Amino acid sequence: MSMIHYTVCPSCSSDQLQPMLTAVDHTVSHQPFAIWQCNQCSLRFTQDVPDAASIGSYYRSDNYISHSNTNKGLVNSLYHLVRKQTLSDKYRLIASAARTRQGKLLDIGAGTGAFVAYMQGMGWEVTGLEPDETAREVASKDHRVQLLEMDKLFALPADGFDAITLWHVLEHVHDLHPYMEQLKTLIKRSGRIFIAVPNYTCYDAKLYKESWAAYDVPRHLYHFSPDAMETLLEQHGLQLQYSQPMWYDSIYISMLSEKYRTAGRGNTLKAAAIGLYSNVKAFIDKAKCSSLIYVISK
Repeated sequence: MSMIHYTVCPSCSSDQLQPMLTAVDHTVSHQPFAIWQCNQCSLRFTQDVPDAASIGSYYRSDNYISHSNTNKGLVNSLYHLVRKQTLSDKYRLIASAARTRQGKLLDIGAGTGAFVAYMQGMGWEVTGLEPDETAREVASKDHRVQLLEMDKLFALPADGFDAITLWHVLEHVHDLHPYMEQLKTLIKRSGRIFIAVPNYTCYDAKLYKESWAAYDVPRHLYHFSPDAMETLLEQHGLQLQYSQPMWYDSIYISMLSEKYRTAGRGNTLKAAAIGLYSNVKAFIDKAKCSSLIYVISK
């Protein structure tokens, strides 16, 4: 297995790096992975991470919801319960920001296809890309949508999309800068790119520390702050229009984090209270929300 050891920041190329904490892969391998931070742009990243050819085995778990669509366990059951609302919220955000109720949409990292199917049902022409074969099969079976393999990303037409979405995807992408350049190529001048990622500056991340579920090592290669995201966008000539909180994520992440911190025992009420308190703090300053959607233009 080949590992990547960074000597400069994978975003801004600064050599001002320092180790911050060590998190455990609770989903598959139970291995520890170090998380470092760039003191120049504030990006955190997983150090000594498996390369693109080696990381596939870390996604092979029936509990990995974005690939299996599982509703096993309380946390995943709640995820399914609120998904209908979150799909509707995403549609309204896209229609508002892209200033069109129908158009061409590219969904990168489409998982099991629920969002692709929903947007098609709302009249959008949707292209969905997903690297995992199992997830593509589930999308076909459960939602009757045909997702394409990820290598099609660089064969799509320039200026071809009114909206491009990456829902908790960018943190998984090894080829960070080529992806950002391709997003810029594919989006129309009037279009919008929507990038959702966890935010390690939130209250629940600071409370749970190395047990914070959204670190999700080694699958999450990067851990963004709002400042780190703006720095990345500036390098590619992209403009941040605004950011939008993902209010449900703090509850979901806190429930998983509490489970990790207590060796599987968990405490649902305590986790929900922590997630709600994190949202209260983010309501005052939305840049502190557990996850953020960044709305981006050329």
